[in-house]
Amino acid sequence: MSLTIGLIREGKTPSDKRVPLTPKKCVEALSTYPGLRIVVQSSLVRSYSDQEYRDLGLPVQDDLSECDVLMGVKEVPVSQLIANKTYLFFSHTVKKQPANRNLLRAILKQNITLIDYEMLTNEKGERIVAFGRYAGIVGAYNGLLTYGRKHSLYALKPAHLCVDMDDMQEEFFKVRALPPIKIAVTGSGRVAQGALEVLNRMGIRRVSVYDYLYHDYNEPVYTQLCSSDYNRRRDGRVWDTTNFHQHPEEYESTFSNFVPVTDLLIACAYWHPAAPRLFELADTRRPDFRINTIADVTCDVDGSIPVTRRSSTIAEPAFDFNPATEELEAPYSRPENITVMAVDNLPCELPRNASRDFGRQLLDNVFPHLLGEDSASVIERATIAKGGELMPRYQYLSDYVAEEVPA
Repeated sequence: MSLTIGLIREGKTPSDKRVPLTPKKCVEALSTYPGLRIVVQSSLVRSYSDQEYRDLGLPVQDDLSECDVLMGVKEVPVSQLIANKTYLFFSHTVKKQPANRNLLRAILKQNITLIDYEMLTNEKGERIVAFGRYAGIVGAYNGLLTYGRKHSLYALKPAHLCVDMDDMQEEFFKVRALPPIKIAVTGSGRVAQGALEVLNRMGIRRVSVYDYLYHDYNEPVYTQLCSSDYNRRRDGRVWDTTNFHQHPEEYESTFSNFVPVTDLLIACAYWHPAAPRLFELADTRRPDFRINTIADVTCDVDGSIPVTRRSSTIAEPAFDFNPATEELEAPYSRPENITVMAVDNLPCELPRNASRDFGRQLLDNVFPHLLGEDSASVIERATIAKGGELMPRYQYLSDYVAEEVPA
């Protein structure tokens, strides 16, 4: 097999510092697959410098027209697409996102094969590459940072100013200034596991859901909430996880049980639009609504966390929600406000660590199929477009990419 992979520079604004393969992961791939060649497109913003790739013998250049497969992270600007190539990146098109309709149109027009990382799954339908763990890690850290700022307890260095996670961990000791608050983490997937990793390393004690609800502590504690802890069937029948995922509209939220005892909410659970919200805006005016800081790691605008009225940025990560007016205000402006952290690209704050983790997943879970026999149809399932046409699994996008009828 003879194949050349090009690592493209990220062209989306604001710029993303992550890369699918770090220099060491490139070397590992080259040693594993004879005949493979990797070329790196020069970049001034990538968290791994051009020189770090050159130091390991990898060619760095601007022109990637010789490459067969082009790999990036975020959406590729239409003007930077190269016709007749195979691309791997997060296209954010499968939910018919309006912002990327022209991108998918251009991909079809230019005969590009698009393989979307988000759609790479195993035979169980589980995703095999994702940045979720680092979303959870940075999300939990930002949640504690936001809580500390709101209550003038300590000042954590922003994650994006940390060189890497080792540098970030040097800040963990500062949370010893936390009073005996209660922290709820929702979710059980990669994102939630990343959040728990941070809380555990900070030395915050984990307690059972029952103890969290009914016991008081003289130290900060947290609990992890699964879907069954804060939802129930409307018909009163016993909880059924599979049924909940298939028919979320048949369930209602019981999160009101946690509202009176929770100070900081770290929301990491996947949410379906048909599923109940954790709470409603009116609930925030209840006298017993104790939550004053929310780290909405999932960042579903107007989703499971109704006070997440917009996403925030790495530069300005927090905003306040005023329960009395239901308006957004500047962060930390009133003690009675709920302060929300809703950064929608959290892994970008630890780009080197996130890139290393992502590259490991690519080498272990994707390259055997991409560079070998795709007998398990891993690549086929994730291929949205090929030969100027949508693949059968993605025919539902036909109306999304159809040209508008002139008025």
